[in-house]
Amino acid sequence: MQTSLQAPPPAELAALRYWWEDLKPGVAWRTSTRTITEADVVQFATYSGDLNRAHVDAEYAATLPMYGQRLVHGMLVVSYMAGLSTRTMAYQMLEPSLLGLLEVRCKFPAPTFIGDTIAVDIEVVEQKETSKSERGVVTFKRTAINQRGEAVAECLVTQLVSRRPS
Repeated sequence: MQTSLQAPPPAELAALRYWWEDLKPGVAWRTSTRTITEADVVQFATYSGDLNRAHVDAEYAATLPMYGQRLVHGMLVVSYMAGLSTRTMAYQMLEPSLLGLLEVRCKFPAPTFIGDTIAVDIEVVEQKETSKSERGVVTFKRTAINQRGEAVAECLVTQLVSRRPS
């Protein structure tokens, strides 16, 4: 006799929730991927007002000695990192416990180019108690990895998270 696995009903899935206590250092996951297009860069430049020629002028960017091509805005990469992160099941389970964003610190160890595809590795790197017993602080390290396996952006994201009720 063959048995089949049954997926939990939506109501049970919706009840799943991560709390501060569940986010121990070392917990990690990876997002799906996203390819960054020329249209993405043009729209971001328009919306942000960041019309730096290294991003929007192909002829100028071709003369840049280090890269020879247009670069994706670092803040666009960070924005896509946030978007990819929110699409994960882990984030969906954490979202009801998120109380606030406290800090984001980023660095860019390698460039991102138009046409690159990124995924985000997310790891809990720090968990701290606060003076209030109903909440705690969690710091996540988000690393954008391109299709060549290179880290192109690294962000430490610190958030205030609800603790499990006693």
